[in-house]
Amino acid sequence: MHWYKIPDFQYTKHPFIKKVKVNGKGICLVGYEGELFALSSTCPHAGADLSGGWCRNGKLICPFHRYSFDIRTGQGDPGQNDYVDTYPVEIREDGVYIGITSFMEKLKQAFK
Repeated sequence: MHWYKIPDFQYTKHPFIKKVKVNGKGICLVGYEGELFALSSTCPHAGADLSGGWCRNGKLICPFHRYSFDIRTGQGDPGQNDYVDTYPVEIREDGVYIGITSFMEKLKQAFK
């Protein structure tokens, strides 16, 4: 896994949703109840930008069709049969970092 620093980002414990680009991926950062989460910014159902949505009861709500995704696991609500990728987040002295595992690393882990 490689850790990428989010440029020009100052974390506060206030609620927010913000889209950032990390290693060519659109990532949706969600500040919720004093914690920080990172999920894919694209809804798998209709391709909507999830950063235009809102967070309710620990779920990120898609602005197009109101599909919802758990901000901790990325799992969609029952009956949706979908999910969004989630990424680990570290708050360090010099900024906020997101961990991204490459496709090859995922393959290697799958065959262990």
